[in-house]
Amino acid sequence: MALIRWEPVREINTIQNEMNRLFNTLFESPAQAGNAGGAGVRRWIPAMDLVETDEDFVLRADLPGLTEKDVHIELEDNVLTISGERKAEHEERKEGYYRVERSSGTFSRSLTLPEGVDPEAVKASFDRGVLEVRVPKPEERKPRKVAISVGGGPKTIEGSESQGGGESAS
Repeated sequence: MALIRWEPVREINTIQNEMNRLFNTLFESPAQAGNAGGAGVRRWIPAMDLVETDEDFVLRADLPGLTEKDVHIELEDNVLTISGERKAEHEERKEGYYRVERSSGTFSRSLTLPEGVDPEAVKASFDRGVLEVRVPKPEERKPRKVAISVGGGPKTIEGSESQGGGESAS
């Protein structure tokens, strides 16, 4: 049997997130939901992770039910924007009750990248509902060393002789 460490702060955080989700769905107006019929479809914000590796910044987004054609990626002025739309798939019923928990609608998420990112080097892939965008890190600017000359001529070291082209005759 494995021991699992209890973390009360994480438990409180989880409860708070669930309460926020509950209140957001209760008080969301039909206009906010983006549905003119007032059917109460919630706004969809896909979950995203941003990971830094030695060479890249890697963004992964969960986009279940979408294809690569449903997603748009733009990089402008060091701002990476991922947007798209997931359409509602529920059917309309005249009687009885049913529950719709899956959100749909348009989404847009933007991240500011560091200066110097090459837009041509950004690569994206889509596999099993997960979008992965790899942004190569910009090369660090290294300080340039400047040689110092002494007395207007090249720097010389005291006590050294010039290295001529041959041996001296005695």
